[in-house]
Amino acid sequence: MDKTLHIIGGGMAGSEAAWQAANAGVKVVIHEMRPKVETFAHRTDNLGEMVCSNSFRSDDHEQNAVGLLHWEMLQAGGLIMQTAYKHRLPAGGALAVDRDPFAESVTAALKSHPNIAVSHEEITALPDDGLWIIATGPLTSGALAEAIRQETGAEALAFFDAIAPIVYADTVDMDVAWMQSRYDKGETEAERTAYLNCPMTKAQYESFIDALLAADKTEFKEGETAGYFDGCLPIEVMAERGRETLRFGPMKPVGLTNAHDPDTKPYAVVQLRRDNALGTLFNIVGFQTKMKYGAQKAVFKMIPGLENAEFARLGGIHRNTFINSPTLLDDQMRLRSRPNIRFAGQITGVEGYVESAAMGLLAGRMAVAELNGATLPSVPHTTAMGALVTHITGGAEARTFQPMNVNFGLFPPLEGVKGGRRGRKDRYKAYTDRAKADWLAWLGHSALDAA
Repeated sequence: MDKTLHIIGGGMAGSEAAWQAANAGVKVVIHEMRPKVETFAHRTDNLGEMVCSNSFRSDDHEQNAVGLLHWEMLQAGGLIMQTAYKHRLPAGGALAVDRDPFAESVTAALKSHPNIAVSHEEITALPDDGLWIIATGPLTSGALAEAIRQETGAEALAFFDAIAPIVYADTVDMDVAWMQSRYDKGETEAERTAYLNCPMTKAQYESFIDALLAADKTEFKEGETAGYFDGCLPIEVMAERGRETLRFGPMKPVGLTNAHDPDTKPYAVVQLRRDNALGTLFNIVGFQTKMKYGAQKAVFKMIPGLENAEFARLGGIHRNTFINSPTLLDDQMRLRSRPNIRFAGQITGVEGYVESAAMGLLAGRMAVAELNGATLPSVPHTTAMGALVTHITGGAEARTFQPMNVNFGLFPPLEGVKGGRRGRKDRYKAYTDRAKADWLAWLGHSALDAA
């Protein structure tokens, strides 16, 4: 067998898979079609580019499943997490990064690795020979997506993913807005003041909802359906579900006190999160949208403090394709009909940067073991990594399979731990303690020796 591992796609999953394999002594070729073939959402030629948000979400590895996944990836020498911490921005309890330097660092690390080569030719068919990982994410090229469809004999599932707008910080009216993380969360002053907050009265909120509902939206092409992932709903779709939906979602006012008027409780609050280290760019949290550009400017300038805002990037929408992994992949993430091909990342039906990178990490390690004539032992279901891979390779109901973030609902229950909301803190701590012990044991048992 050819000892080279080929990886299609240089996003979070492909980059992490390449790093894991190369560090284990395997020769890797990353096939990244950009810049020869562009996508709607990418802005640069970098590997590991963050297309939507600049956040890896919660960094709490004791009370949050995403934070636990951060921890597990770090213990496995994960490139994505190591690089994220190097370019971290204040974001309360979240792990947000300066997106361009982050991607530049990921690219530099991969291109300077002696075991990694990068090809910019587009792969349009499923390879017959060699060992491959397909990690093309939500923006898989049309030709390759069609090849996957023909091989699997089923229509690829798809939903639409929307991108939030970014504003220039110096165009925000700070006589109206103020800096504060929700519940003053964070260990440093920078963390406790990581978010820019714009308050709304009830009348302002109602007018905003009216404008949101009436705004011109992007039309879908013939044959497309709007099957959104609930964790990334366009803001206008949330508004369509009920006028109060946004007040209990991205515009919730809880845990915030208006520094300009402490005695008046805002009816709703729009939050913006720093998007770069300089603090010159802020993205509007949870405001992914499919409104047309002109409508976006008109509606978003109704937000108090953003009346004169200028946008570095407006929101957008793109197709997000994924396979029905529970029916198509085996427990080693291989395509059952073509076991020389693995799938990793968002195309497998995991949702989010962290989850995508995590599946890349596992796919890379599984490929290395196979090239060495071995098989990695199953990842414990009790770990965040194991809960995710189990979900996509058989744990989920194939008939209703939809993209999934990591969450404690995917973990095996613990006996003797109190249920319900009151017992949640102790229960989550017990989940993460068990996961950490089991993950370290699995890493020790499945160590990959560099050649």
